Amino acid sequence: MQENFTSCSHKTDFTNPESLLYNNGILQLTALGGIKLDGLDRMRTTLKVELVESPRPPLRHNLDLYNDVQVEKFIRKIAERLEVGTSIAEASLSELTQNLEEYRLQQIKENAPEVYQSPKLTPEEAEAASQFLKEPNLLERTNELIGESGVVGEEINRLIMFLIFTSRKRQQPLHVVSLGSSGAGKTHLQEKVGELIPTEDKIEITTLSENAFYYFGQRELKNKLILIEDLDGAENVLYPLRELQSKKRISKTIAMKNTKGETRSVHLVVEGPVSVSGCTTREHIYEDNANRSFLIYLDESEEQDQKIMAYQRAKSAGNLDEAKEEAAAQLLCNCQRLLEPVKVVNPFAEKLQIPKEVFKPRRTNNHYLQFIEAITFYHQAQREKKYDKATGEEYIETTLEDIAAANKLMKEVLLRKSDELTGACRYYFERLKTWLKEESKTAFTNHQARTALRENHSNQKRYMLQLQQAGLVAKAKGDQKKGFYYQVVNLQEFEALKSGITGALDAVFGKIDPVVQSSPAVQNPSEPLEPKRRGRKPKQFIPSQEV
Repeated sequence: MQENFTSCSHKTDFTNPESLLYNNGILQLTALGGIKLDGLDRMRTTLKVELVESPRPPLRHNLDLYNDVQVEKFIRKIAERLEVGTSIAEASLSELTQNLEEYRLQQIKENAPEVYQSPKLTPEEAEAASQFLKEPNLLERTNELIGESGVVGEEINRLIMFLIFTSRKRQQPLHVVSLGSSGAGKTHLQEKVGELIPTEDKIEITTLSENAFYYFGQRELKNKLILIEDLDGAENVLYPLRELQSKKRISKTIAMKNTKGETRSVHLVVEGPVSVSGCTTREHIYEDNANRSFLIYLDESEEQDQKIMAYQRAKSAGNLDEAKEEAAAQLLCNCQRLLEPVKVVNPFAEKLQIPKEVFKPRRTNNHYLQFIEAITFYHQAQREKKYDKATGEEYIETTLEDIAAANKLMKEVLLRKSDELTGACRYYFERLKTWLKEESKTAFTNHQARTALRENHSNQKRYMLQLQQAGLVAKAKGDQKKGFYYQVVNLQEFEALKSGITGALDAVFGKIDPVVQSSPAVQNPSEPLEPKRRGRKPKQFIPSQEV
């Protein structure tokens, strides 16, 4: 319920916004249905006018109180019907109009959305974040803190995503697409890691109209993180989104009428750069967007299922320390606020090479170099600031440790960029090979494989077609009536691909500085970067299943 209007309170009662009452002792005027708060150039309402303490029936009329012709006619009608002087009717309408104007302006002010103010860190918060950014093994500590904030498992994916989100502050931000089957937790992972980014630096989107991006303010998206819950819901804006990713700006010319009613061409420009993150189950449909992004496949292993279910049970039982989770998330948010835009120079860039097995090497090579720079950027509190002698521009340099960390994290990304199979098909194929090995089979039928792997019929049909086109599965025997038997052409092709990627990274890293191989900080640069697990085997790569 609205508060009583203060101005002329003895004559007005604006408690009910649908019945705004004015009473001057002679006439009582009621604005039925209230007034619209938008369109300050007009004040259309339905007025009920009646004499105070009089049996005469009231007069009702719809008019615009800013229309002088309508008001004059209404004044004469009031004087005629209610038998009062025109001066009284005119004064009453004038005072009512003035009160309604003040009321409307007050309501607009009260209902206006509050402008979000970026929170200022307290000295204690700033000191804690600053000390954290200076800690040794910063990436490992960050990964642990991400886990403490409530992100279960996905040690590699969550750290890659966090670093990509951090790159939004750079001139060349990175992008990521999360792939996995329905219910695998793609959106959940994106949301949880997104919570570690300050609210003022991100925009979360569920659906978008076709031209929505063009109507943001010119600099409203600059250095922002755009989180798209499902790429299917943003299908209409994929083209401008790709342009924002590549060209870092979009523009559009439209026809628009000015205040005089004249049609003029208006040029709309929205500037980036932006970092974009999206989720989908349909990798092949969004190939153009995927080419511009890092692809991460969620872990759908049974081990990960057990971790998530154990977390869910602990949460339901009230055995989670939610205050600890919130504190971890807040610390990482504060660290993000302390990061300042600074140029990164990689003195080793000319000696770095990506494996020759990678498809679309031009874009992938740029992603690899930019990811190394993103790691350096995150370590800016630990890097010496240098200045360009010619321009005086401040910059920091990439170290060998940054390259080693990037190689550890990028191994799976480069592997997916080198595999001609989609993630879902690769997941099926690796399970198929494991089943054949366990059963000591050399040939199989579609029915046998579908039953053993509990695979959907239409999905399996699509996977088998893709495997045959890639020359990885071939018909062994059979016919159309009795059915065909198939066999795997090469059981070791994926292992060979992984070895080629790892070997190429190690070889290039060793050529940069052979002495560095003896340093514990950068040994085995392509080993997975994840917390040590006692009594457990290293987590195996299991791409997601497509629906």
